[in-house]
Amino acid sequence: MTLWIWVLGACVAAYAIKLAGYLLPQSLLDRPVFGELAGALTVGLLTSLTVMNTVGKGQGIALDSRLLALAAGAIALRLRAPYIVVVIAGALASAIGRRAGLP
Repeated sequence: MTLWIWVLGACVAAYAIKLAGYLLPQSLLDRPVFGELAGALTVGLLTSLTVMNTVGKGQGIALDSRLLALAAGAIALRLRAPYIVVVIAGALASAIGRRAGLP
């Protein structure tokens, strides 16, 4: 039963935060600090999601072929490759890593 209390509490908190965004005056939202904060939070959240999906395995850390795929994708992005090339580079790096014996 306590899990449902936490789920309902999270729902109420999310709704309250969303409602607070509608209730804030436009003059406050037009300040540059809010745009910078939104950009920084977005980058931070996407980075944490990427890291957790790359090296996370249950409750531990797994260094496997997914890390090679991320590195290959990052290099392809750094070279300004098109998105499909980034995806293919990551897939090939992961496949090569698995073929080489990485989990």
